Amino acid sequence: MARWEFKLPDIGEGVTEGEIVNWLISPGETVKEDQPMVEVMTDKATVTIAVPRAGTVLELRGKVGDIVAVHSTLVVFDVGGAAPATAHANGSGNGHGNATDGPAATAVGDIRETLPGMTQKAPPAAAGAGGGLESAYFNEKPLATPATRKTARDLGIDLKRVPPTGPQGRVTREDVETFAHQAPAAAQGPAAAVAKPAQEAPPPAPTPQAHAPAREPVKISPPAGSSGALEERVPFAGMRRRIAAKMSQSKTTAAHFTFVEECDVSALKALRARLKPQADAQGVKLSFLPFIVKAVIAALRKHPILNSALDESTNELVYRKYFHIGIAASTDAGLIVPVVKNADRKSILEIARDIDRLASEAKEGKSKVEDLSGSTFTITSLGAQGGLFATPIINFPEVGILGVHQIKQKPVVRDGQIVIGEVMLLSLSFDHRIVDGHVGAAFAYDVIGFLENPDRLFLEMA
Repeated sequence: MARWEFKLPDIGEGVTEGEIVNWLISPGETVKEDQPMVEVMTDKATVTIAVPRAGTVLELRGKVGDIVAVHSTLVVFDVGGAAPATAHANGSGNGHGNATDGPAATAVGDIRETLPGMTQKAPPAAAGAGGGLESAYFNEKPLATPATRKTARDLGIDLKRVPPTGPQGRVTREDVETFAHQAPAAAQGPAAAVAKPAQEAPPPAPTPQAHAPAREPVKISPPAGSSGALEERVPFAGMRRRIAAKMSQSKTTAAHFTFVEECDVSALKALRARLKPQADAQGVKLSFLPFIVKAVIAALRKHPILNSALDESTNELVYRKYFHIGIAASTDAGLIVPVVKNADRKSILEIARDIDRLASEAKEGKSKVEDLSGSTFTITSLGAQGGLFATPIINFPEVGILGVHQIKQKPVVRDGQIVIGEVMLLSLSFDHRIVDGHVGAAFAYDVIGFLENPDRLFLEMA
């Protein structure tokens, strides 16, 4: 018998660990090469790792919900005959590996959308998630013109990580600029600069949460005299645990405060009714959300601090000059946040198409990694189940979130007369470390002003 330990591959992009979501093999099973083996969730995506070599499963190191470090043993195989040689992460074998040492062969070579022995799965993604923005793409020798390479250097972009769209896999200048818009300063490279308007107050001190005492885990025991048959236990793992971690991070890091106000959307409702037949003719589902996205962008332009994020590692405020608007979507796996990229450059119809596509892919579990990261501000809506109002949790590390609630007919005063209006409550949560109360209120009233007078949106569009 030749024992061989398969180690969790280094999938790049700063990922140091993964959570076991689902085992697809079991001890004692005879497996074939490339057979699906295990689903592992990282901050970037969920990947299905395939069996790297035919053999018999001897041990599974970890159960569903366990966090496994990169390069730690995941599975022990009996591969018969000679064990495979050790391979280094840079792709070169040393020829001196033994049956229990060294990362698996799936860890070698360039990091791309898929790896040998590893196939990308439609990710459920992080919810509330402001997960990483970096692309999973990597090419050791990218093709690009000198002008494109200069653009990348000027923007502090690592050209090896820019997915190409040009002929023969060539990276174009547009590819670099798009990547620069999507990637945070930390991911772009040492040359990337952080824009910090001089008029803004200095960033607040780092959060004191690091000094808080650790909580003791809560243990739930069955009632005395009970056999436990009246309870069912399932692993708190995968997407739901990822959501819990992100929500806890947001609530214990950002100092939340919520501002609630009414918005009479009678004019917006009438405008949508006039435009809807034209949208239907183009096969576009026109909801109120595209108008709300445009209203938010117009208000963000007036209050750029609401489109910022606090980099606590450097104690700097990062002002994003792009507008990637997250739209929270409910799925069977939990709440996730697909992102409408560069929404400021898109028309109402283009935003409506993006929202419809992103929502459909999210519900079907087919969301792409790039569509689930990079938001600068998030909108969450419960539609007909919106209730009166709620206190939305900030999609950390963003500094604000807009909650949209059900439109209800209510009496309003218009031109000195009491009439029936179409009223919607908006609840906005802000990070009080960054956003002062009067700034948050001013932003809220600007959003309301654009929604109550939607014709103004056309004057603000770029």
